[in-house]
Amino acid sequence: QVQLVESGGGLVQPGGSLRLSCAASGRIFRIRAMGWYRQAPGKQRELVAGIASGGSTDYADSVKGRFTISRDNAKNTVDLQMNKLKPEDTAVYYCYADDLPYDSTVPGRYWGQGTQVTVSS
Repeated sequence: QVQLVESGGGLVQPGGSLRLSCAASGRIFRIRAMGWYRQAPGKQRELVAGIASGGSTDYADSVKGRFTISRDNAKNTVDLQMNKLKPEDTAVYYCYADDLPYDSTVPGRYWGQGTQVTVSS
């Protein structure tokens, strides 16, 4: 099993910045994609940003140009730098990691517990 622990959420004013971090530990085989989803009250969980083990990235249109995802494969960590935050970015942010066992072709997805980001004046 893979455990994911997030940190870095909090309250920030519009236009401000936050950095989320997520560290994977436990029985890790080969982590493929890592990234972040978010869920606002009354809304479905949505992909914010993802990054493959090779470094290719994917972003939601709503965060392009404002958020930057990065990872450290050696440390099994993924970060999300969030700049120019808007009230509509308010949500619980969840880290995920896709780990591929050696005897499988299908990775298992693991989730963090979530961290609250609130953008408000």
